[in-house]
Order: sequence, then C-alpha cells, then structure tokens
Amino acid sequence: MRDQNHTQMPTGRDIPLLLIGIIGIGTSGPVIALSTMPILALIFWRNLGGALSMLPFAIRHEFRLAKVNQSQLRNPAYRKAILWSALAGVTLAFHFVGFFIAMRYTTVAAGTALTALQPIFAAYFVKRLGGHIPRKAWIGMVISFLGVLVITGVDFQISQRAFLGDLAAIACAALAALYVMLGSQAQRNLATSTYTSICYLVCALTALPIALISGAQIWGFNAREWWLLIALIAGAQLLGHTMFNFALKRVSPAIVSLIVFFEVPVSAILAYWWLDQLPPAGTIPGLVLLLLGCGIFVVRSKTSDKL
Repeated sequence: MRDQNHTQMPTGRDIPLLLIGIIGIGTSGPVIALSTMPILALIFWRNLGGALSMLPFAIRHEFRLAKVNQSQLRNPAYRKAILWSALAGVTLAFHFVGFFIAMRYTTVAAGTALTALQPIFAAYFVKRLGGHIPRKAWIGMVISFLGVLVITGVDFQISQRAFLGDLAAIACAALAALYVMLGSQAQRNLATSTYTSICYLVCALTALPIALISGAQIWGFNAREWWLLIALIAGAQLLGHTMFNFALKRVSPAIVSLIVFFEVPVSAILAYWWLDQLPPAGTIPGLVLLLLGCGIFVVRSKTSDKL
C-alpha cells in the first residue's frame, strides 16, 4: 500500500469499466428490494452464479499460465494471493448480509447512501497501512459523517426497523472497504478472473451453511424470484463487482471505493422508477451532506495530487 498512489484518478480503459460498474451496482438495491427471496439464499445463488460465470475464463488463464510456468503453484506469493481471495470472499458474504438487510429495512436511497461511506473506511484502512491520503480530503469525510448523523437520527425517530437498516448499511460499508483492500492485494499476483472465481465461490460457500443451519429456504421459488436473481447476477455481480475488480488491478482501492458513491443517485432513480419509493423528507438533507462530503473528498484528493 505504501508504494501505490492512492489519489490518482482512473484513466484509459478503467474509466468505462468503472462507469459500467456504477450502473451495475446501482441496480442492486432496487432488485433486492423487489425480491422476496431470503437474504442468505440471494447471497448464495448470486455469488455461485458469478463464480460459475467467471470460472471458464479463470481456467483458460491458469492453463496458459501453467504451460509457461509449471511451478507457479509452489510460488509463495501465488498461494498467498489465493488466501487473500478466500478472505475477500468471506468478507464479501458478510458485506452482502448487511447490504441486503439494509435494502429490506430502510429505503433504498438511505441504505445505498450509508453504504457509500465505503471510501471513508477505505481511506482509513489505507492510512493505517502506511498509504498517503491528503489532509484536505478528510474535510469531505467530516461532512459525510455529519450526513450520516442526520440520516440515522431521522430514521431512529421514524422506526427502530429503519434505524437497524441504517446500522447494517454502515457495517456493510466498512466490510466493502475491507473487501476491495483484500481484492487489490490478491490481484497483484492473480488474474481478475481467477480472483473473482475464488472470491465469489467462497462467498457462496460461506452463506450456504448459515442458510441451512438457520432453516432459510434456498430452493422452490417462483419464476419471478429466479428472474430477479438472474438480473442481480448479470447487473450487480458481473457488470458491477466484476468491473470494479478489473479496475482494481491498476486503480487504488481508495479510489475505487470513492467511485462507488455514484451508486447512490443511480439506485435512488431506479427505486423511484421501479418501486415508486422516495426517502422521507427529513433524510434528504443528510443525503445531500453525505454526497457533498464524498464529492469534496474526490475534489480535494485530485487537487492535492496536482500540487
């Protein structure tokens, strides 16, 4: 983390990858809100579908790699990268638990906005690991935090259920930041296809036993639920998470986390379009503050990078 520029904005092909990723994950909240499939079942099937989709590309890459370097599996860095991928999968599973609870307990706009705190957690992790985050960028973080206080305060007054959804969203923001940090580390020595295959599969296998032990239904859903699941895999998993993971090969996890905050307006627009869902009026100032803070973080980071 020390030798990576954590304020360098994406360039070249990473820009379209991240734009596609924003739209992909922006569909996540509304689709989850539309679905009635149990949370753990959604996590299991979504990530199993993602892993199986990426597996052919991973096998082809690893086969080519083995022809060039047959001792690759004995490389300590390669084996450590596989371990990082597995840890990312476990982290992703618990991130999804928090996010799915948030989408069911509070509004899509409030839940995705609080999840957009991910860059603040990512910046904190980067700083703790020795990376550089410009001092001016923390102004945006403080403003975002004030927005969080407004949103959670209003939701606490509305209902305990909405407040719990807010807490779940904040927790999943921290887990999302940790997930991209682990993914960035793993992809230093692994292809994105290999990393995502391992990560998504471990995520699915983490959710499955929890679902079985808790007695959650994982089969026997109607056609509507399966179509929503396919939409979740295609949009949020493959066009969302996987595009972001491709960008992580070159872009700092702090910057990828920053880009994620654009998910908020995309999800809010889709929630209004598909669900006719608007956030309570009292949370709107908090949403504005949160997004303003994230925007200032980006601008301050870019400005400081040029100085």
